[in-house]
Amino acid sequence: MNIPQITGIDNALKIYYTHSEIGNKEISALFGSLSSATTAKLKKLVKDEMLKRNEMSYGLNKVKTGTAYDVWGIDAADLERRRKKLKALELQ
Repeated sequence: MNIPQITGIDNALKIYYTHSEIGNKEISALFGSLSSATTAKLKKLVKDEMLKRNEMSYGLNKVKTGTAYDVWGIDAADLERRRKKLKALELQ
């Protein structure tokens, strides 16, 4: 499955550091408007990985944020470096 592009660095970092678990609302905020089928597929990828890692979620419709970012290839540390560089270059 192709993972959609994030809507922005600041937004992705805010979601990562604000929510220990994410659901449809946060996934839509992270990637923008998605079909319910695409959102379900994204969550299924994460739930499968959570099972492998023996992780549980508090909400039935939520997934662990850290695991989701790992599965979707979103590197928070890399985003922080990029954000810092943009600020240094006065591009943000």
